[in-house]
Parts: sequence; structure tokens; C-alpha cells
Amino acid sequence: MNRWTISFSRLGVAILLVAGLSGCGYNDFQRLDEQSKSAWSEVLNQYQRRADLIPNIVASVKGEVDFEQGTLTQVIEARSKATGIQMTPEMVNDPAAMAKFQAAQSEVSSALSRLMVVVERYPDLKANAAFADLRVQLEGTENRITVARNRYIGAIQEYNVLARSFPTNLTAMVMSYAPKAGFQVENEAAIAKPPAVDFNKQ
Repeated sequence: MNRWTISFSRLGVAILLVAGLSGCGYNDFQRLDEQSKSAWSEVLNQYQRRADLIPNIVASVKGEVDFEQGTLTQVIEARSKATGIQMTPEMVNDPAAMAKFQAAQSEVSSALSRLMVVVERYPDLKANAAFADLRVQLEGTENRITVARNRYIGAIQEYNVLARSFPTNLTAMVMSYAPKAGFQVENEAAIAKPPAVDFNKQ
């Protein structure tokens, strides 16, 4: 076997390997893994945006005489707990870490919703332009969180279908591509809604 024959043989093997990797979904796994990490990063960005708004909201509410301090304390503590959990895009592969993070964010959502309900009893606070602006920013952020989470859920579903479907599930087993944890929390529908506040009520 001469040098040219060996070279062509190697080239043929390389072509077969590339074709095999494409057919087994290897490249799709790489693409969808990066897509899911990117989608999760956006979820984290929006949750951070909400966390950054909370101190300003609390400061505005604190100025109201006789405002229920217990409600403010719940918001502050929920924010502290949520921001104390350091999540990275790689942690989408850790169901326990995801569950802990989701539970903490759920507490923030619930505390903020309770705060907005209490605000209804304070006409002066509702009429405060600075607070009204913060409330609009909060609603916008809650909407962004919902959009980002939905994109993440879609990216995870696409990845998991690939990981569980034949023949790409064989690649998943060989390469240890486990299905990723979805985004599921208790009372999902309620948490996904932005806090409802009607500042026109008297």
C-alpha cells in the first residue's frame, strides 16, 4: 500500500467520522447546549434586574407613615435569600441547584405581590410619582422574566427531546448528555403573572 492510498484511506475514515457525528446528533447537542446556557443567562439577567429594583421600592415604601413593616421585612429577606444563591449557566445540569434557586425566586415573587396588595391601602404612596415609576419598571421586569423563562423552557425541551429520541439517545448515553432540569415551581401560573396593581383605585 503506497503513501497515496494511505492518505486517501485516512481521508475516507475522517469523512465517515464527520458524517457519523452529524448523523448521531453530536453537533445538535453542542448547539442546543449552548442555546440552553444562553437562555438561562438571560433568565438570570432578568432576575438580577428585579433584585436591583427592590431596594429602591423598599426605600420608597419606607417613607410612608405606619406602613406594614412585616411586609417590607418579607421582601427584604426574600431578596437576600435569592441573591445569596449563585447560579451559573452550567448549573442548568444540576436539578437540586435549580430547584433551590427557583424556590428562592418564588419567595421573592410572592413577597412582592403581597407588598403591592398592601400598597393599595396607602393613597399617598399610590400617588407618589417616584413609586409609580418603580412599579412600572417592576411590571416590565416581571414580563421580561416570563419571556426569558419561556425561552429557556423551549430551549430545554428541544435539548431533552434530542437526548431521549432514537438514535441520538445513544449519543447522549455515550457522551453522558443527561436531560436538563426544567423550570418548574409551585403555583407556576400565579408566579408568572406580574404584580397586579390598579393605581386608579381610591
